[in-house]
Amino acid sequence: MRPKTIKATAATAITIAAIAGASPALLAGGSVQDDASLTIEDVIADGWEVAGYASNFDARSTFILFKKPGARYLIQCLAGYDVTRQPRVFRNCYELR
Repeated sequence: MRPKTIKATAATAITIAAIAGASPALLAGGSVQDDASLTIEDVIADGWEVAGYASNFDARSTFILFKKPGARYLIQCLAGYDVTRQPRVFRNCYELR
């Protein structure tokens, strides 16, 4: 992968995290345990790195894959924008084991 692509991917993930809304406090012990409360902000703050990125053809939703050195699983987040929903920005993060 070219360096420009890596920088753009990380910048995109941070931008999506910024528009995804306020996050609750990090889970106790810095461990990811409850998928329901997992947010992109928490994942980035807990030291996870962007491992991959895929956008939908119409650019309304994005999958972001995160990895963390030493972790035996990955985290995948879906973030998007839909004018027919309230709130319009949505996200869903979960562990891939």
